[in-house]
Amino acid sequence: MSTGCPICGKPVEKAFRPFCSKRCADVDLQRWLSGRYVVPGGDDSDENPSSEAINRE
Repeated sequence: MSTGCPICGKPVEKAFRPFCSKRCADVDLQRWLSGRYVVPGGDDSDENPSSEAINRE
């Protein structure tokens, strides 16, 4: 069950898996860096307390 490159759909190259080329890997990286891709999450105030909250403990 092999799928194509998630960017362009061409066959995947082992050296760049899951992409077909360095270009497609770079396109994907740029999308993450620019904020186009986002991993959904909840309110991180419980998981990541501010430094003020830590100092009060």
